[in-house]
Amino acid sequence: MPNQVEEFNAYRAKMNEKILAQDNLVLKRLFNLDTNTYEEGALSTQTKEMLGLVASMVLRCDDCIKYHLGKCKEQGVTTAQVYEIFAVANIVGGTIVIPHTRRAAEYWEELERI
Repeated sequence: MPNQVEEFNAYRAKMNEKILAQDNLVLKRLFNLDTNTYEEGALSTQTKEMLGLVASMVLRCDDCIKYHLGKCKEQGVTTAQVYEIFAVANIVGGTIVIPHTRRAAEYWEELERI
């Protein structure tokens, strides 16, 4: 039985493929811009993923939170760093971010098991 990380990644890949198969220039450019934004530059890729995670939490997008948690894990972000990111997101976003922090903590635990 797949876990929530596997389910999320499979669904995201499947739907991205369907969306990009429509050959919509605006959507393709948007996806490309997103990819290019997180490449190494004046800020490290790791830093950019941590910023993406904070922004996603403040905007309360669970899919985005999962995506950036996965990327943070790939970039070697530690559990201590993740919880500091959670703290920043909750200070900036307010208590409405707490439910997203709960789900993010659960998802991070699954990522750690992989």
